Amino acid sequence: MSRVIFLILPHVHALDLAGPVQVFYEANGFGADYRHQFCATEPRVRMAQGLTIADLEPLPAAGVGETVVIPGVDSSTLDHLEHVPSSWLRDAHQAGARIASICSGAFVLAHAGLLDGRECTTHWKVTERLERHYPAARVLRNRLFVKDGKVITSAGVASGIDMALSLVEDDFGPRTAAQVAREIVVYLRREGSSEQSSIYLKHRTHMHAGVHRVQDWLIGHPDRSPSIEDLARIAVMSRRNLTRAFRRATGVTLKQFSNELKLEVAANLLHDPDMSIESVASRCGFRDARQLRRLCRGTLGISPSVWKDQLERRAPR
Repeated sequence: MSRVIFLILPHVHALDLAGPVQVFYEANGFGADYRHQFCATEPRVRMAQGLTIADLEPLPAAGVGETVVIPGVDSSTLDHLEHVPSSWLRDAHQAGARIASICSGAFVLAHAGLLDGRECTTHWKVTERLERHYPAARVLRNRLFVKDGKVITSAGVASGIDMALSLVEDDFGPRTAAQVAREIVVYLRREGSSEQSSIYLKHRTHMHAGVHRVQDWLIGHPDRSPSIEDLARIAVMSRRNLTRAFRRATGVTLKQFSNELKLEVAANLLHDPDMSIESVASRCGFRDARQLRRLCRGTLGISPSVWKDQLERRAPR
C-alpha cells in the first residue's frame, strides 16, 4: 500500500486539499492502493475558508514509495512560514519520498530549500513573488504542473487535480488515470505544460458513455489492434452508431484516435535506449516495424529512428 501524507498547514485552501484527496481516493476504486494520512504540527487547523480540521496526526517519517502533498495556503501568510516543518520535509525528500505541492504550497518547498536549482511553478498571482523571494528556484510560468525529479509543483486549485491524476498515471498507468478522470468528471491532462498536446488531453471533453468506454479500452490496451466489431461490443453499440458517435463526440475518427494513441505510446517507449524499433512496434499493436514506419512517415514525416534520436536529445538530463 502506498501512503499519501497530506501536510495540513494553517489557512490551507479547501480545494487545494480536497481535489487531490478525491483523486487518490477514487483511484483506489480502480485498482490503486493509496492510504491517506492527514498530518500537521497541531491536531487542529483552521482553513482559509473558515472550516476547522480536527484529529490531525503528528508528522510521521516518510520515505521511498510514499508521497507528501502540501496544499496551498492563503497568500497573506506566505511571509510568515516559521511554523513550517522544513527539516521534516527535507528529511522526507532525502529518504526518497515524492514531494508535491499545490498552488502556494510551492513557497513551503522553497522555504525548505527543496526548490533550489529546480524547475517549478505556482499560482499565476504569486509567480513573481516566488521568483523574487526565492531566486534559486527556476520558476516556470503558464504551467499546470512541473515535475523535477521527485519534486512536483502545480499552479493551484484545479491544477492540483491534474497533478494528482498525473501521479496516479505514474503509479498505475494511463488507464487508471483515465478512469479516475472520468469518475470525477474532468478530462485527463497528462502533461504539465499548458501548451502540451497529448492524446490523454484531447478528445475527452464529452459525456458519451460508450465512446468513453472505447477510449478507456484503447488507452488500456495499446498493444492490441481491435476490429470495429470488437470496439462496438465494448461500446454496446452498433458499428455504424459507434463510428458516428465517436466522430461527433471527439471530432476525430476511431482510426485517427487510435493512431494518435499509438504514436504517443511509441514516443514514451522510444525514450528507452534498450528498446528496439521492432519491440516498440510490437508494444504499439503493429504486426511489424514497417507499419510503425509508415505511420511515422505519414504523420511526422520522419522515420522512427530519427524520431528516437530527436526524443533522446530533448529528454531532460
